[in-house]
Amino acid sequence: MTTRPSSTLITLATCNLNQWALDFDGNVQRILESCRLSKEQGASYRLGPELEICGYGCEDHFLENDTFDHCWESLTQLLDEGATDGLMCDFGMPVLHAGVRYNCRVICHDRKVLLIRPKTAMADNGNYREGRYFTAYSTPANSSANCPEKHLLPTTFSAQFGQRDVPFGLYHLQCADGTTIGCESCEELWTPQASHIDLALRGVEIIGNGSGSHHELRKLSTRMELMISATRKCGGVYLYSNQRGCDGSRTYYDGCAMIVVNGRIVAQAPQFDVHDVNVITATIDLDDVRSYRASHPAFGVQAARMAADEGGAGINGLMCDNAHLVFDPTNAASFNKNRPKITEESMALKIVAPEEECCLGPACWLWDFLRRSGAAGFFLPLSGGADSSSVAAIVAVMCILVTRAARDDPEGEVAKECRRVCRQDQGNSLWVPSTPQEMANSVLHTTFMGTENSSNVTNSRAKRLGDAIGSYHLSIKIDLMVKAVLQVFQITTGHMPRFASRGGTMTEDLALQNIQARLRMVTAYLFAQLLPWVRGRSGFLLVLGSANVDEGLRGYMTKYDCSSADLNPIGAISKGDLNRMLVFLSKEYPGFEVLEEIANAPPTAELRPIDAATATAEAGHSQTDEEDMGMTYEDLGYFGRLRKISRCGPVSMFKKLMVTWSHLAPSEVAAKVKRFFYYYSVNRHKMTTITPAYHAEAYSPDDNRFDLRQFLYNTRWTRQFRVIDDIVAQYPDSEQDKDKND
Repeated sequence: MTTRPSSTLITLATCNLNQWALDFDGNVQRILESCRLSKEQGASYRLGPELEICGYGCEDHFLENDTFDHCWESLTQLLDEGATDGLMCDFGMPVLHAGVRYNCRVICHDRKVLLIRPKTAMADNGNYREGRYFTAYSTPANSSANCPEKHLLPTTFSAQFGQRDVPFGLYHLQCADGTTIGCESCEELWTPQASHIDLALRGVEIIGNGSGSHHELRKLSTRMELMISATRKCGGVYLYSNQRGCDGSRTYYDGCAMIVVNGRIVAQAPQFDVHDVNVITATIDLDDVRSYRASHPAFGVQAARMAADEGGAGINGLMCDNAHLVFDPTNAASFNKNRPKITEESMALKIVAPEEECCLGPACWLWDFLRRSGAAGFFLPLSGGADSSSVAAIVAVMCILVTRAARDDPEGEVAKECRRVCRQDQGNSLWVPSTPQEMANSVLHTTFMGTENSSNVTNSRAKRLGDAIGSYHLSIKIDLMVKAVLQVFQITTGHMPRFASRGGTMTEDLALQNIQARLRMVTAYLFAQLLPWVRGRSGFLLVLGSANVDEGLRGYMTKYDCSSADLNPIGAISKGDLNRMLVFLSKEYPGFEVLEEIANAPPTAELRPIDAATATAEAGHSQTDEEDMGMTYEDLGYFGRLRKISRCGPVSMFKKLMVTWSHLAPSEVAAKVKRFFYYYSVNRHKMTTITPAYHAEAYSPDDNRFDLRQFLYNTRWTRQFRVIDDIVAQYPDSEQDKDKND
């Protein structure tokens, strides 16, 4: 009798997919491509991102039955086109079960749905609102793999694939070759009682986590460490899949698909990229998992206890008699060709520095928005200051990434999109930009909009930066527009406002500053609409804004000025991070040295007349941002983190800062906190109309969905400030400090 040689080798695949909410046809094609690449690399199991079939960011479209129907149509297409032939696929899609909406994993193999596994913990913090659309699943009493809950499949499945229903619940799969596969979904990894712990104790060796996790500065290491610790403690193979890209909103999903074995990273996909599909694979010896677990007696004790509590081992496992996933050494015809090589070497976790995150994430986000919107490029009012220069630099990085990818594969999808955006897609040409500057000249239009209050220093910086990037750059004066508006006001009212330095009141001064800022916004949209026509091209330009997160928090911006735009790639990035990004880019890319000069210059709005006596050579102007705001950008960073991340009101913020700023007297700390909360509350209304901004910072004041607070405040904060005053009064030097501050 011949003994069948056994194998414990398995090749597993996971992926980053650039899905787009409600783009069902495009999403299907990207999924099919990931399945093709997985098979090409010898995988027998493929994991995809959360809700990949419809796109994670459908939001209130999840309340529409059409979304669920189209998902089933897409799944039917995937099976019909052979995506699961010889490949077990873990897809993400919403499912309406017994009248309840669930966020599910749908596992398929050889054109059959094996299991629908619903999510048990909803992500409802920050940008996430899953509880608005889905219900967290709870296992019914007396449910087991021997008598599973069933979901009735659409009639098309019965007609096309001969399948009427499928198990629905918190089960794992037991394949015919002994391989065990389970699911965990995004938020479940972050919960105190994470699903992977119970799965591991039940003997599941391979756990797939399909995720929809967006980028946030300094967040990746926390997310990745959770996955590493999951298998370091319990053993096993953990696969992580994520969306990557802008799927239609403010967030950028930052990919970084990963495969971890027994606490070791064996494969990691890029975090930032301009390609739509990225697949990584690893060949694992499952005996390594079994040996690792068996070597930890405590694991065995807890696994045995769980089996006893549940009435026997394997009670939650669904048998899949036709699924063989491990490498078959008896297949002589393909033995030499497909014989896998075990992935043994560990990798160090690849994490880019925050200053590089600041440019790479928004750059990829802008590329997705540009190509999917149908626009011909961007228009940016470029002042020569750090904020607008940061936006220009981010677009330059976008051009670098796209040009590099297009030149590497002139027939690839990135090159095709580049030709379409640059209006070079006529005929059969395989045109690709020769340099990033050539692409920038097609897609980025920058304009310095000066007035009599602008300095030559900032005008020079704007021009030199435009030349370095390659943008289509103009320098114009808008004084005629300002004078025309003021003349209309004078004719109507008989009054002409003056700057404070020329005898006017602060009300007049602010009005004169604001009219300059608002006319720049009007000019920006005029030029964005007509510049393609001027250049003999078709289409329109997206206007880019350049207000940073600290200015939004303080309200240091004019409502409906150049902060009002179509998109703002830096709206959730702090001034400090932007300056560090500019210095990094000045050293990373030859020719960008002007960025360091811009980063080191004092920020200025240049909206008041220049006072030659106080103007500095670096700023070129006597008006500076920090003097106008009455607080530093560094202080704003403290205020922002405490207000949002630490959830502090005025009193608790004051108490914390008394410790952090121990070098200051309590009365000085109190004055700073009161000043911040006054300006924050009096300007909060500006956040209701703020330009959609790339989400990058956990203390973003974005009113749309991330920072949900009122916009009409009692700006005197009577109770809160009185409590602060009472605390300050307890300190011996309080009266002296009070006199000093007065």
